[in-house]
Amino acid sequence: MRSAWVVAIVTLAGAAAFRPVRAASGGLASITPAELKTWLSYIASDDLQGRAVFSTGIGLAAAYIEDHLKAAGARPAGDHGSYLQTVRVLGVRTTSHSTVTVDVNGETRTFEDGIGITLPKNMGGKQRFTVSTVEFAGYGLDAPAAKHSDYAGKHVKGTAVVWLGATGPAGLDQGEYRRALSGRNRYATEQLGAAAAIGVAVGGFGGGRGARAGGAGRGDAAGAVADFTTVQRLDAPTPPNITANDAFLTFLFKDAPVQYEELKKKAAARDALPSFSLAGVTITFNIDPEYQIVRTQLTHNIVATVEGSDPRLKNSFVAFGAHYDHVGYAEGEVVETDGNPRRTGAPGRVTAGAEQDRIWNGADDDGSGTVAILALAKAFAEGSRPKRSTLFVWHVGEERGLWGSRYFADYPTVPMEQIVAQLNIDMIGRNRDDQESEANTVYLVGSDRISSELHAINRAANSALAKPLTLDYRYNDPTDLEQLYYRSDHYSYAAKGVPIIFFTTGLHPDYHANTDDVAKIEFEKLARITQLVYQTGLQLANLDHPPARDNLGPRTGKSGGH
Repeated sequence: MRSAWVVAIVTLAGAAAFRPVRAASGGLASITPAELKTWLSYIASDDLQGRAVFSTGIGLAAAYIEDHLKAAGARPAGDHGSYLQTVRVLGVRTTSHSTVTVDVNGETRTFEDGIGITLPKNMGGKQRFTVSTVEFAGYGLDAPAAKHSDYAGKHVKGTAVVWLGATGPAGLDQGEYRRALSGRNRYATEQLGAAAAIGVAVGGFGGGRGARAGGAGRGDAAGAVADFTTVQRLDAPTPPNITANDAFLTFLFKDAPVQYEELKKKAAARDALPSFSLAGVTITFNIDPEYQIVRTQLTHNIVATVEGSDPRLKNSFVAFGAHYDHVGYAEGEVVETDGNPRRTGAPGRVTAGAEQDRIWNGADDDGSGTVAILALAKAFAEGSRPKRSTLFVWHVGEERGLWGSRYFADYPTVPMEQIVAQLNIDMIGRNRDDQESEANTVYLVGSDRISSELHAINRAANSALAKPLTLDYRYNDPTDLEQLYYRSDHYSYAAKGVPIIFFTTGLHPDYHANTDDVAKIEFEKLARITQLVYQTGLQLANLDHPPARDNLGPRTGKSGGH
């Protein structure tokens, strides 16, 4: 329930902004560039102040979306019969009793969290298990573009993977590969199915569970400082993500074909590392955290549904999603430094020459997805109803660490097992790098990873359009340096096993800059991609069975064709 002051502001500002645009009644033809432009001109206006989480601006955006959902006849699917789902953002302190016990050919040592090993403060729920297969994977990197692959010929599902080398092998550009270098534990567990991953300390992006779910440092009213911020369940087990020191690794490799000291020297010199199984080694992981919630903040997802027409299939859902937040505005002023203007307090990049613009409007990121989902909800609500129900979720806090989607995945307002697929939209209003050659291109990520049938349905839907788009899968490559598969809300559903497709047109010079404005949006392209998502969702909603979850993994990408 929104507070009275937000309701008052919304009533005054939202009422003036709400001007439903009449278009064709429902279905594919109702998705028009003109309507999308009208909506986005408000969503990405300065009046909404960059739509930061916990701000008045995002409340105005929520009210605007709600008003249009009511006008279209989409039903509320949030809390207590409303369109809003309250998202609880928790600040948490951790006391760890976790240990890792290593047995090397009958000799055993136990290492405590903080002494020999370090686990992330958000280490998941309690669990204890033993892994009897331990694989040393060199630098722990698959980088075919750099002609380097530590996992070639290795099958590490269910094993404990160990890797070394904070900076990676010689010839690997550390800036270009920063995400891959700092995401090696996650690559082993989440892409390759390892039961646990053990590596060395690396700064930057990546890490363990909820790596994007917020940081530490903010206290509650009594002064208690949180170790981490999360929206996820604290009792859900997750594969251990261990950072190890010399004492642990020396013991682990004591009977190995190559001793740790030699491996450490090779890694420091960025020389080639071997790859081998650690015979006679078992590792027991005892994950035993004690969590204390020291702060709770409240924000909202927006959730709506359109009921399907089939008495049986209407109890299952095709889900559509986008995030409606952005990063806000600069509170600081423009100052002169060595004769050059500089905007202080910027929440993102400042485009040269635009220092006077203090608001990050987020027209493409993800205003484009926000209005696309609104168009889809209207098209399904006002058009002929497919057999399945359709679900529409505007996620909050994607920019803060996938907050809204992670919360919805753990606390869904409809049963997660009844969601047959999720189609996510994040940035579909521009051409990648503003190249004219990209005018017909949309990038798809994840379409074949969980369900190859979903991939085929999407391709058929594209072929059925009057003017099919060019479908490009380069960012679906598991070695993609941008790691887009993990960086938007679809991943929260994929992590639960739900087949997903992520639609995007890629990055451009205004990504997270104060110049991501409505004037730069390609509305014809935005409408055509939204129509592709509609057509894909329509076919899924009329399918007499859920798309098969064969989990074959990515087969389209840089090396897999388009």
